[in-house]
Amino acid sequence: MPRISAATVADHRANQHAALLEAAREILAAEGVHALTPAAVGARIGLARSSVYRYFASTADILAQLVEDAFPRWSARLRAAIAPAGPDDSLPGRIRTYGRAALDFVGSPDYALIPALQAIGLPGECRVRVDEMHGALIAPLADALREAGADHPALRAELAWGVLRAGARRLMPDAAAHDPEPAATADDIIEITLDVLARTLR
Repeated sequence: MPRISAATVADHRANQHAALLEAAREILAAEGVHALTPAAVGARIGLARSSVYRYFASTADILAQLVEDAFPRWSARLRAAIAPAGPDDSLPGRIRTYGRAALDFVGSPDYALIPALQAIGLPGECRVRVDEMHGALIAPLADALREAGADHPALRAELAWGVLRAGARRLMPDAAAHDPEPAATADDIIEITLDVLARTLR
């Protein structure tokens, strides 16, 4: 019988699950989706592959669980960023804070989920869930625009998210190789993206 490293079996399983998710996130960020397998995730924390299958049915299931773990955290972070608080609680200031928080996603290990989801075929129900959670990332911006009396707030927020997504792509490590203009620094990209975002939502 495996050694229990927590007060209860349920706590032990929760701790194991958290450790496996963290291992999966590290593998995905460092090596890409093709290195992400139940066996590789288990090996990283010293757990046999047969035991890993108690937590994940497949690589697609690992990705689905990573999404369920990451997207709510980022949704809460974005909602907090655009809340009317802090030194500049004007709508433009809040939108800028929201935009910066969204761009911070690019530098996080969670961002590796985006190309991974594009590279691997998820079951239909998983794709629907991903779409729902993607909508939750945009919802705080739409809510703020709605409260401010903007017309078509959901459409504006969706289009503004497109600006952030374009900025995020330019922040990727290999983006400069395809840039026809002189290379911009990460700070330049962030500032220009936030400026375009503000202009989009005027």
